[in-house]
Amino acid sequence: MRQVVKPENAPRPRGPYSPAIVADGFVFVAGQVAIDPATDQLETGDIKTETRRALENIKAILEASGSSMKDVVRVGVFLADIHDFGAMNEVYKEYFPADPPARTTVGAILPGVKVEIDCIARVRQHPGSK
Repeated sequence: MRQVVKPENAPRPRGPYSPAIVADGFVFVAGQVAIDPATDQLETGDIKTETRRALENIKAILEASGSSMKDVVRVGVFLADIHDFGAMNEVYKEYFPADPPARTTVGAILPGVKVEIDCIARVRQHPGSK
């Protein structure tokens, strides 16, 4: 079974994609950038600010999907400037303090943002249930 997840407290997609898909016990979260879901506006700033906002968006999507940050098994990080790796990593460690997921970090050309992050996580409960 495949279920689209569109949480109210996460940014609206800017194109033809879903924020997340739950399938076969996993949730696949689309790349998130520093968009504030309350204003639907990009929160540009330093790499730490943008990383924190992207990870907060992921956290909201995971929770709406019946998952959590502790259930993340793989993360992809895309940096506009690979020199931002250390500062991004400082914030990243706050969200994954112990036994972090597998991760790939690459330099990428990003449209007006410093970082984009996606992930895959296990689902513990049916999306939308508490």
